[in-house]
Amino acid sequence: MMAEPRGPAIEPREIKHEDDFTLRITWADDRQCRYRAADLRRACPCAQCVNEWTGERMLNASSISDELEIKDLSLVGRYALNFRWSDGHETGIYSFRYLRELCEQNDTPVQ
Repeated sequence: MMAEPRGPAIEPREIKHEDDFTLRITWADDRQCRYRAADLRRACPCAQCVNEWTGERMLNASSISDELEIKDLSLVGRYALNFRWSDGHETGIYSFRYLRELCEQNDTPVQ
């Protein structure tokens, strides 16, 4: 398996856990993205939340409360973040590439 290509746009310069519900990432290209905890949890890419064979999302998004909190986060190597959520889930690994894609999809840069 080939490693993901890395470029300045997908390298975080700052990762800030602003409060229990919000994460902000400032990327190397100066783009700032704010992520709501519940939205990130609903997008969890782990095998419990997405079928590894079909790609079908197994997690029912409506089962995730808008009040979900980020209890902890940690770096995974130099390429991803792992979250511990208030609902006890903690198996998702969110690559920086995936986080940047989520930001681009929402197209909500921080001003």
